[in-house]
Amino acid sequence: MKRIALTLATTALSMEAMSQQTESASQTLLQDPMLPFYLTGGAVILLLFLVIAVAFYVIRVLNFLTEEAVRQNAGQAVSVVTPRASWWKRFVQKMNASVPVEQEKDIELNHNYDGIRELDNHLPPWWKWLFYGTIGWAVVYMIVYHVTDSMPLSLDEYHNELALAEEQAKKFQASQPKALIDENTLEFTDDPATLEKGKSIFLSNNCGGCHRNDGGGNAIGPNLADEYWIHGGELKNVFITIKNGVVEKGMPAWGKSMSAQDVRDVTFFVMSFQGTNPPDAKAPQGELYKQDMTNQSDSLKRQAGL
Repeated sequence: MKRIALTLATTALSMEAMSQQTESASQTLLQDPMLPFYLTGGAVILLLFLVIAVAFYVIRVLNFLTEEAVRQNAGQAVSVVTPRASWWKRFVQKMNASVPVEQEKDIELNHNYDGIRELDNHLPPWWKWLFYGTIGWAVVYMIVYHVTDSMPLSLDEYHNELALAEEQAKKFQASQPKALIDENTLEFTDDPATLEKGKSIFLSNNCGGCHRNDGGGNAIGPNLADEYWIHGGELKNVFITIKNGVVEKGMPAWGKSMSAQDVRDVTFFVMSFQGTNPPDAKAPQGELYKQDMTNQSDSLKRQAGL
């Protein structure tokens, strides 16, 4: 039963996430300035398709009625009636303007190259119509995109998409609660939930690779459990060091990838190393600074996992 309930809960969460993604995509599509153009173009294409389909059907009906009339006029004495060429054959003949083989003598030129005759064939009408259509489209494109600026160019569409994305990002950030953290007024707290979160971030970002998981330090990072500090031992100094990093010594600026709350939680966890005396700790580095950790208790040390 537990497994079934877990499966149902996972399915419900997945469906809710898909619904939220679909709603977000729909809102983005509705805000697209090109949406009216897309809808109009789609409607025109659909209408043309319907008109062509109806025209083909009407032509077939007319051909059938014509053939029936020919059969009736032929009378009973004529047993064989030569049917009229289908509309498709007539259409192809007209579009290509091709001359039947038996009539090629009429368009033969007085040019003969080793038995190869030259015929006075012309470009097919469909090719000429297509060429004229491209000229007309070029004129319309020039007027719409470069003269009247009725439609945006590709670069303008790109900038519009960027502006829309930035606006949506600003709206999302504005909807998120922000906790203002001032390192100058920051005060240490031994809240177990805060320290546990700071510990989780400390471990997940492999901070122990330089400082060890117990804060004892190694060849790269300094000892975080003693009272000696390279960049200042006050709470705000540790916060600023974690936030801005020390690039020349390989310390990343975690403030670029962490929120202010996460930097604060890691700072509190780092301060909780004070007085834990891990075994085989690294030798002191920096200047001595006496911490005022009056509100740090033994339970705080246990919460840090030491």
